[in-house]
Amino acid sequence: MAIIGYARVSSIGQSLEIQEQALHKFGCDKIYKEKRSGTTATRPELKACLDYVRDGDTLVITKLDRLARSTLHLHKIIDELNTKNVGFKVLDQSIDTTTKEGRLMFSILASIAEFETALRAERQSEGILNAKAKGVKFGAKPKLSPEQIDEMKLRRSKGEKIKHLMIDYGISKASVYRLMGDN
Repeated sequence: MAIIGYARVSSIGQSLEIQEQALHKFGCDKIYKEKRSGTTATRPELKACLDYVRDGDTLVITKLDRLARSTLHLHKIIDELNTKNVGFKVLDQSIDTTTKEGRLMFSILASIAEFETALRAERQSEGILNAKAKGVKFGAKPKLSPEQIDEMKLRRSKGEKIKHLMIDYGISKASVYRLMGDN
């Protein structure tokens, strides 16, 4: 009967260290970890973790939102664990699905976590719309100024080869053609 940990952060810039420390302190025999968004369809470490756990093992995570992308997904994972007779514990929320109280707490907190995710997405969308309304530009800065684009178009109209324009302006063939099409 092993204690298996799973740790996840959403992006490369975030650190797994705090989760790993908590899982080690809890006594995990093995820890699966990855840096991927929870909404990513493929999470190889989560799959490997779920494939690894066996009858009598316990899967441990630090927070409920580290495991699944939605309440439905979370319930599917828990169903899979239950089928394999694997316990499930969440350290920060003191959830233990091997008890009836733990199963109730799990269901309540899973719903709240999904609600919080939806609120966060809504706030982010509102923030982006507000920023755009204030003239904030998103995406990469243009590599060429309007003057450079006009100069490039003029050179091309005089017969200059695309490959020379690519080299001179430091842009790809696709960018040259795209900018030539802009009027």
